Amino acid sequence: MDRNPSPPSSDAEDEQAAGDSIGNTVYSKHWLFSILTKLIEVISPEKSDSNSNLEEVQTELDEEMENDICKMWDMSMDENVALFLQEFNAPDIFMGVFAKSKCPRLIEICVGILGNMACFQDICMSISKDDNLGQMLLQHLCDSDSPTLLETSRLLLTCLSQAEVANIWVERIRENPSVYDCVCFIMSSSTNVELLVKVGEVVDKLFDLDEELMLNWIKNGSCQSVGQSTDDSPEERPDFKIVPCVLEAAKQVRSDNPEGLDVYMRILQLLTTVDEGIQAIVQSSDGGKETWTLLYDLVCHELCQPDDPPIIIQEQKSVLASILSVLSAMFASQIQQEYVKRRKNMPLIGSLIRILQNMEDCGKRSFDNSKKSQPEETEKLGTVEEDFHLKILKDICCELLSNMLQELTKENILEGLNQGHLNEQKCSCAFQNLLPLYFTSVESFLEVLREADQTLADSLEKRFPSLRLQT
Repeated sequence: MDRNPSPPSSDAEDEQAAGDSIGNTVYSKHWLFSILTKLIEVISPEKSDSNSNLEEVQTELDEEMENDICKMWDMSMDENVALFLQEFNAPDIFMGVFAKSKCPRLIEICVGILGNMACFQDICMSISKDDNLGQMLLQHLCDSDSPTLLETSRLLLTCLSQAEVANIWVERIRENPSVYDCVCFIMSSSTNVELLVKVGEVVDKLFDLDEELMLNWIKNGSCQSVGQSTDDSPEERPDFKIVPCVLEAAKQVRSDNPEGLDVYMRILQLLTTVDEGIQAIVQSSDGGKETWTLLYDLVCHELCQPDDPPIIIQEQKSVLASILSVLSAMFASQIQQEYVKRRKNMPLIGSLIRILQNMEDCGKRSFDNSKKSQPEETEKLGTVEEDFHLKILKDICCELLSNMLQELTKENILEGLNQGHLNEQKCSCAFQNLLPLYFTSVESFLEVLREADQTLADSLEKRFPSLRLQT
């Protein structure tokens, strides 16, 4: 099915008169209770005397039953219905489904209903505190059914996003090492973009909430995982490492889902906030080359390109900030590596300057627009927020650019001038943004520039007198 069927309404006037509607909705208590009863019957061993018939019931749903349960799924988005389901112990019934059913579609729907119910704080608290239910849900991260994995990830993200219960789930996940293997397996092998995005959001949230868990996962690449299916012998279990798995998922989502790419770049950025994370990136089997190549390619060939309007920087500011932050950390620690050597970095330097140029252009347009009209207070707050995120991007961009400029040789600069990555306008933009904070870097670059192009160096000194006074 492309979508779940529309939920049923209680059209019978006699039912409504008898108080059959749930809360202030038009949904029928009697109908909903009958579906819960059918669910119990579906998973009941007494349903059939024949094991083969039971097996058939568990692996497939008849069309009418599937339609009815899907209607309940849609209905569960309403708080009144969610509370009704909670009151009649629907989570316990779903636990029975998880324990006894072998029907992927049925399990997917039941996890999906729990995900809808968890959107409401009190119900989320009740679901989260049930350790048996929590353990069963985490086991579904190892499921082979992609729709079930998607709904499980959605449920986990919903719970992790609620401060009152987030720590319960973080602790539960920390105590279940198999979650690491399951998540890494999904990121490294799935081609389902929607699933990869949702799993990425879960990992992003986990790392943001708990640095200790992130450190455990960084170090977990060589650890034997527990809690896996006994079908896998130890020698057949992959030795998952977090960085290659994140990179593989990023490659899958980069073209189809910009928001997903943003998520995976944030995960990489979070890894660089601890020394162990940076080392995990730069001390991988290829010395970090794969990470650098992917991020370099995104900046130089996909994001904020010359034919894009300057306003594109507003759409891409978050993902660019994450990418440049990781590149900056790698550049600082891997300057001697072949893949970050100066000769190959002129396109990246040109891209950094283009990002700064676009930010300047957006800033001028915002200033011009503010002079023409008086925005409402909420719009002013929105503008401040936009400026804040752009400032973060600018700070990260300037730090990386300053470090790269200091490493340029005369040959690098000549190459940059010949290929158009450097000219007077671009150098002026770089100086304008780097000074006075990165004066030493600009001074070092200007000294080498004199060897490559004395005329350009003199012109820049005239435009920035502070440089001439201190040289």
